[in-house]
Formats: sequence, C-alpha cells, structure tokens
Amino acid sequence: MFDVAVFGSLFLTLFVIMDPPGITPIFLGLTSGRPAKVQRRMAGQAAAVAFGVIAVFGIGGQQILDYLHVSVPALMIAGGLLLLLIALDLLTGKNDEPTQTKDVNVALVPLGMPLLAGPGAIVSVILAVQHARGIGDQVAVWTAIAAMHGVLWVTMRYSLLIIRVIKEGGVVLVTRLSGMMLSAIAVQQIINGVIQVAHTA
Repeated sequence: MFDVAVFGSLFLTLFVIMDPPGITPIFLGLTSGRPAKVQRRMAGQAAAVAFGVIAVFGIGGQQILDYLHVSVPALMIAGGLLLLLIALDLLTGKNDEPTQTKDVNVALVPLGMPLLAGPGAIVSVILAVQHARGIGDQVAVWTAIAAMHGVLWVTMRYSLLIIRVIKEGGVVLVTRLSGMMLSAIAVQQIINGVIQVAHTA
C-alpha cells in the first residue's frame, strides 16, 4: 500500500535540499544568452540528468561508494570544488558567449550534477531506499523522487519568462548574483565535507 508519510517526508526533504526557487536565478545565469528553445531544452536535460543520477545512486549508491572507496564527505568536497569553478566563470563573465558544447555541458554540469543531484540529495535518497520496507514504501520513495524532479523541470522551464521582463541588463545582474550564490553554496559544501572528515578522523 502506498505510504503517504514516506512520500511526504522524502519529497519535503528533497525540496529543501534541491531548492527549486533558489535554483531559478542560477539557472537563468547559466543559460543566459541562449535562444529560448535551447534554454527550454536545457531545463529538461538538467532535470533528466539529475533524475538519472539520483536513480542510479538510489538503486546501488552505497555499493558504488564502497566499491570506489569514496566517502560521502569526499563527495561533498569534490562537488563543492566543481561548483566553485563554475561560480568563478559566472563572476568573471566567461559564460557570456557560450558555444553549443557549453550548452550541453551546463545542462549536465553543474545544473544536473552536482547542483541538483548533489551529495545531500544523493545521501537522502540512499537512506530512504535503504529504510523502505515493502513495495508500498518503495513506490512512495520513487514517486517522491519523480515528483520532485517534475517540480524542478517546471520551475526551470517557466523561470524563462522572467528573462522577458528583466531584459539584457537584468540578465547580466542575475548572472553575477548567481555566481555569488553559487560560490557561497560551494564554500559551504566544502566546509561541511571538511567538518565531517574531521569528525570521522
């Protein structure tokens, strides 16, 4: 039987971690300068990539980490460093004139991973799958995961309407603000990873 409590708990957890409203300015900053059609496609690609990564780790995440001898703190630090590099590009304006290759890369990295499918979301899903008892709980867990990525896609897809209002100058401002936000997220993620490493040492 479908467990509403399990669904609600995981959905809310993922909503807080993935933060669809907070991803909007970052998405706008990373996709600025692209045609609207490309931006809409990138929204779908980012959500699909995030779902794929989350699904893979949900099915065999702990086994993957154990096989590679990678700890969760190490995953957090690596993700933070990657986000920091992307944030520096946004702050220095290196993404102002993207090529087609960059269009694909931005949808996959950092939007798909590690921004959406980051260490926090991955660990939450791994734990939810491990604690699920019976088919009802498993259905609730995977329904919550699918629903969350649906929300992410809708949020990014329709955030493009904002560009029509803020125009080119506003997009530049959003890009710089996105770089600041992303760098703060990256630094915090690195700090959290280092703290966890210190606790386990």
